Amino acid sequence: MEKFTVHTGQAAPLRMSNVDTDQIMPVRFLTRLTKAGYGQDLFADWRDDAGFVLNRSPYDTATILVAGTDFGTGSSREGAVYALIDYGFRAVVAPRFGDIFTGNAYENGLLPVVLPAPVVEELWDLLERDPAVPVTVDLEECVVRAGDLEAHFTVPAEARERLLSGHDAIALTLIHEDAILAYEATRRPALPTTTRWWTVPGIGPRRPP
Repeated sequence: MEKFTVHTGQAAPLRMSNVDTDQIMPVRFLTRLTKAGYGQDLFADWRDDAGFVLNRSPYDTATILVAGTDFGTGSSREGAVYALIDYGFRAVVAPRFGDIFTGNAYENGLLPVVLPAPVVEELWDLLERDPAVPVTVDLEECVVRAGDLEAHFTVPAEARERLLSGHDAIALTLIHEDAILAYEATRRPALPTTTRWWTVPGIGPRRPP
């Protein structure tokens, strides 16, 4: 996955709470065999509304989404994260996220940033007063900056290191590839094939279970 260190970009204020994964990526579009291509169907049920935030300039070029509380709740579909990334988002800021969505985001290189609701409200107001104000999400220092606003956040240490290095679970395992290959070269190739039998009185020889 792509590394996340410091990202500065356009942010979009999504003044909505309880945005679940079916609203992010409706199930009828989950037909692809790869992660690519889902961005075109992101928030599909809302995109027909010309007033929807991602249909308005400059928010239509956003790479940071600022949402209300309980973003990404509902079903565990990973396609919601695929769609956000494929659309171009690198980070989502919200007061609270669904737990499974958070895990899926970390695994795919999308940074979920938890900030208090009043700070999110302040960020919404700023983005609506000055839509083009650049927003920086700094994972190295764990801080969000926009205009005069500066807000610190926390990320679990393991997830932070993986995002900074760009290692998903498979890549993290492959860091130890030499040690794995060395073990495989010396381990016993199979369990013993000799089978012990015993005699059960009144029944005769039987293989042990």
